[in-house]
Amino acid sequence: MLSERTELTGLFLEKPESVVAITGIKTLLKLQIVGIKKQPSLKTRCVCVFFNTGKDVTFVVKVDSTNLTRKPTMKWLKGKWMDLGSKAGKHIQLKESYDRNTKIYTYEMKIVKVVPGDAGGYRCEVSAKDKCDSCTFEITGQADILSTFKRAGAGEDEGELDFSALLKAKPEPELEIDVWELLKNAHPSEYEKIAFQYGITDLRGMLKRLKKMKAVEPKISEAFLRRLESAYSVNKGKKIVLSVEVTDPNAEIKWLKNGQEIKPSAKYIMESDGNIRTLTINKCSLADDAAYECVVGTDKCFTEVFVKEPPITITKLLDDYQVVVGERVEFEIEVSEEGAHVIWMFEDQELSRDDKSSKYRFKKDGKRHCLIIQEATTEDSGMYFVYTNGGQSKGELIVEEKELEVLQSIADLTVKSSEQAMFKCEVSDEKVTGKWFKDGKEVQASKRIKISHIGRFHRLTIDDVKPEDAGDYTFIPDGYAISLSAKLNFLDPPKIHLDVAGNLVSQNTIIVVAGNKLRLDVEITGEPAPTVCWMKGDKPVTDAEGRVRVENRKDLSSLVIEGAEREDEGNYTITVTNPAGEDKANLFIKIVDVPDPPENVKCTGVGEDCATIIWEPPKFDGGAPLKGYLMERKKKGSSRWTKLNFDAYENTTYEAKRMIEGILYEIRVFAVNGIGISAPSLNSKPFMPIAPTSEPTKLIVDDVTDTTCSLKWLAPERIGAGGLDGYIIEFCKEGGASFAGIVLCLMIVKWHPANTDLIERQSYVVRNLPTGEKMDFRVVAVNMAGRSPPALLGQPVTVREIMEHPKIRLPRELRTKYIKKVGEKINLVIPFQGKPRPVATWLKDGQPVDEKKVGIRNSNIDSILFIRSAEREHSGKYTLSLKIENMEDSANIDIRIVDKPGPPTQVHVTDVWGFNAALEWKPPKDDGNCEITGYTIQKADKKTKEWFTVYEHNRRTNCTVSDLIIGNEYMFRVYSENLCGLSEDPCMSKNTAVIAKTGLASKQSPYKEKDMTCAPKFTAPLVDRSVTIGYSTAISCAVRGFPKPKIIWMKNKMIIDDNPKFLMQNNQGVLTLNIRKPSTFDSGKYSCKAVNELGEDEVECKLEIRGNIQFIVLNAVLQ
Repeated sequence: MLSERTELTGLFLEKPESVVAITGIKTLLKLQIVGIKKQPSLKTRCVCVFFNTGKDVTFVVKVDSTNLTRKPTMKWLKGKWMDLGSKAGKHIQLKESYDRNTKIYTYEMKIVKVVPGDAGGYRCEVSAKDKCDSCTFEITGQADILSTFKRAGAGEDEGELDFSALLKAKPEPELEIDVWELLKNAHPSEYEKIAFQYGITDLRGMLKRLKKMKAVEPKISEAFLRRLESAYSVNKGKKIVLSVEVTDPNAEIKWLKNGQEIKPSAKYIMESDGNIRTLTINKCSLADDAAYECVVGTDKCFTEVFVKEPPITITKLLDDYQVVVGERVEFEIEVSEEGAHVIWMFEDQELSRDDKSSKYRFKKDGKRHCLIIQEATTEDSGMYFVYTNGGQSKGELIVEEKELEVLQSIADLTVKSSEQAMFKCEVSDEKVTGKWFKDGKEVQASKRIKISHIGRFHRLTIDDVKPEDAGDYTFIPDGYAISLSAKLNFLDPPKIHLDVAGNLVSQNTIIVVAGNKLRLDVEITGEPAPTVCWMKGDKPVTDAEGRVRVENRKDLSSLVIEGAEREDEGNYTITVTNPAGEDKANLFIKIVDVPDPPENVKCTGVGEDCATIIWEPPKFDGGAPLKGYLMERKKKGSSRWTKLNFDAYENTTYEAKRMIEGILYEIRVFAVNGIGISAPSLNSKPFMPIAPTSEPTKLIVDDVTDTTCSLKWLAPERIGAGGLDGYIIEFCKEGGASFAGIVLCLMIVKWHPANTDLIERQSYVVRNLPTGEKMDFRVVAVNMAGRSPPALLGQPVTVREIMEHPKIRLPRELRTKYIKKVGEKINLVIPFQGKPRPVATWLKDGQPVDEKKVGIRNSNIDSILFIRSAEREHSGKYTLSLKIENMEDSANIDIRIVDKPGPPTQVHVTDVWGFNAALEWKPPKDDGNCEITGYTIQKADKKTKEWFTVYEHNRRTNCTVSDLIIGNEYMFRVYSENLCGLSEDPCMSKNTAVIAKTGLASKQSPYKEKDMTCAPKFTAPLVDRSVTIGYSTAISCAVRGFPKPKIIWMKNKMIIDDNPKFLMQNNQGVLTLNIRKPSTFDSGKYSCKAVNELGEDEVECKLEIRGNIQFIVLNAVLQ
């Protein structure tokens, strides 16, 4: 629905109206529907336009795009959702145009040669970003009543009328049809037809509900003789009875609604009559539209109740009005339901609520809807219509010209008790008399009330005003259809009558138990009715619905809190104001609840069979004093908790006893107050009743700087069953003097922890130490039993940097020539030592390294030289130099980048004899920056030109080729070879070797070439595979065909392009697709197609990627 996804906004300037097709009428009216402005989300009035079936009809819609940022989207729909855009063609033609001057889009839908099948409801919907609008219209087909009574075979003006059709018996009234059963048993293609036939407006919603209804196979039930039907339907406001028949007349049953048990009430009535059990739901509302179930023991039966909302009808019709110019007109109707949408129309024009300049004002109060015209004019005369989706009404307004001119009208008065009120008006005629009326009754003069007429002035004076004098006063001149009205408002200061007896514990304090409902009714008096404002702190409480809301009635204002929560606690203020004054009252609402669970439950010490447990009180005591705590313990891995105390324990430290040594335990704590017991706290960390470990061993100083000291040690000799949680490092200044602003006693040494969290490694760097001071250090092992005895150093450590000569520790592989191929990555890590941190610099051939070509990164312990892709120009002598003040060390690295060599030069045949030929050549001009390791010589017959290798790794620059065939002429080529491989191109011999014949003649038999051409055919298919995510895989198949077919790999029928994730190989007809580190997105159907000029063939397989990723989280404490 549009109203569910975005705000309805009036976008249409013109809208189509409904039409009725009348068969038999020859007069054709061209239909150009002129739209009318209307309130968004309300249906337009249906206007019938008669035309011949078989003729054309056009619907026009205009949309104003002045305030739109983009072109709107228009949809023409038939019924609920049938998009006519897909049906456009010869019969239905859609057209759109745009006027740049007025910024108006015009959309047209033309139905060519209307047929009875075009009858039905239509809707056009326009949307643009967050705005949308829609309107509906209908095409209704009716037969010409004259043609019904024509005799068969008569012409247009011939024959007599036959009224025998009217004498036919009336059809029997149709039985009520259960639409749910029709939909359940119908084929999906029949859904739309059923929707049109039975007037279903929300077919999509019904189909969703129908899908959720589970078809329960009938089964033999021991508890039920007759079960609930699969679904029931009832009109809103009516009652419905659900009935079952049980086997046992004494069986107890439960009725559930959406899984929640229904309690008997005036709305839900549960009855038992023998074996029959019934549930009656009175005055069904939309909230009763739910799933219901009946439970007997372990057996259940289910049903769905659907509540249908009836159409909205008009219960009080419009009245006709006759007024004079300038008078106020108020048309009023009442509808059957609150919140209904209505359309007001004047003649054939819809009255819009969006037009701020309009003189019409709309008012809605519950079921009452009003159209107000403040000052009527003669142009307002005419017929006024009001429409709902279930009815309509009309009223006539006659506005007459006024003759008497009012020079001064009476004005509203607001007076207090005992004051004087005087109404005064002035008319143009001094002789005009008139009468005064109060609330429609004529006012009579008395001692308190005086009526005077002096010239053109008419006065009504009321002395000693009383509350009963308040009301509407009207002066009506005699003989004129005009009246002057004003209101007398009696002022009575507002007063709050606060009565909260029974809820107060102190003045203006209300206590509410969390989860309960609070309804605070405050009586209010004052005239006129005062305005009520509830405040919580500085924020007003304005919601009329919701959990916390304000309900206002006459002389009563109620603050309602459903299911009180802690955040509802606070100071509330009620303020009532009217023109006579103001009154205020302050309240404090206190929410009490069970306390929060205690926090930070932990074991601080253990013994052989006991443990000391501490915890922190709950952050919130529930608003009531805590009485104490309850403790429970259990073995780790067990689900059985054992109570440690039965009476509330007041302290937050508890010693648990009678435990088994070496067993892991967990403890939880409950807090208790006057409301109840809190939820349990989080379980404590598992602890074991066992003694602490022995002290760590072999504590030594690993390194010292001006502000740090590095310590190392070994694990304790005795750890025990309690394990080892970690270590704590502590330090203090020798002699107990002040350190870091803390004054220490000279006799007592105070140790300071270096780490706040336990560390598991057996080394630690203590930082931020004072330079030059002597410090003592100790290490303590900690497990669940507590701290071990400390491990101490033999003597204090002086915090001072030790100067160390810089020294480069060059790796063994870099001490000789370092060779890499072109394109490879170079990453050299050179470790060094020295204190303080040495300054490292790199040189290439005596010059500073160009950091744009070579990357350098230095740290405290090493220097890294890296080249992402090596080139020949990177070759050279690199020097690393370390310097600390006047101390220095350096190391040289010879880096050589090698490449494939160039081809040899000047290859030629020097001699030919018998079956042999001698070759010579010269080395290549480019040796690839490394030594030439050999040459590869190949020969080829000049007839076949197929090359065969004669020698490989030939180290000399000449060779002799033997076993040549007589009568053939040979060509030769030579490749050079080095560490990187063969040269890219060979060098061809400048001359050839001809092996002369010696008089032998051979007679060759004729050769018949075999036709090898064939269409592609896969000899081995692809096989379905299932692999693990992240592990590379391959799929293979084999194909034959000549000429060599073109191979195409596809995934889900999409050709795989040059994606680096896929590697496609073809080895003598064996086709392989390698998939590198596949993910779940690589799952699917893979196919391989082979194509040549004779045909094509294709195979496919399914690849499944299984997820199997484990995440390992490493927690490290960085000091």
